[in-house]
Amino acid sequence: MSSPDTDRPRRQRLTREDRQRQLIATAWRIVGEEGTDALTLGRLAERAGVTKPVVYDHFTTRSGLLIALYRDFDLREYAVMGAALDSSEASLAGKAGAIASSYVDCVLTQGREIPGVVAALAGSPELAAVKRDCDVIFLERCRALLAPFANGRPIPTAGLRAMLGAAEALSHAAATGEVGAEEAKRELFETITAMVARSAKA
Repeated sequence: MSSPDTDRPRRQRLTREDRQRQLIATAWRIVGEEGTDALTLGRLAERAGVTKPVVYDHFTTRSGLLIALYRDFDLREYAVMGAALDSSEASLAGKAGAIASSYVDCVLTQGREIPGVVAALAGSPELAAVKRDCDVIFLERCRALLAPFANGRPIPTAGLRAMLGAAEALSHAAATGEVGAEEAKRELFETITAMVARSAKA
């Protein structure tokens, strides 16, 4: 029987927010070490060294736990992208480079865990809706960032969707070692700049 994670706090009672962070961190470790299929509320309780009611109180269902994991990833991705954009040049190359690099870097930081969570999200209408909502926020942010370089013309949703598909595929390929990280970033950068160039000529 596996012992609870050794890094759980022992000296003081955690706040609800701290407990939530601990449980999410432990859930990511389970996914990374054992795969998404192994992630259950009972397994999470065992690994975190807490009772099942504690875990159920935070997530209610496995779907709720998966949603929490995806939102955790999405928030970190948003923060990484924000930092990259803040330090980038006010040019198409600067913004496209920041988007491409931050997207790939965030997936690489999470490693192989996020594709499994995304696959699980796609298997449930409730979970898929969460991903769609996060995707729309990401696409609209990219549209606003890239619009100044489209010669006053709108960037079509179809192009943004194609960009997102490329971002997900290239990041996954980089995470699994199929392509190098820099190659993935470069290809995504080219995809973004080409999309904006097409919009400017439309």
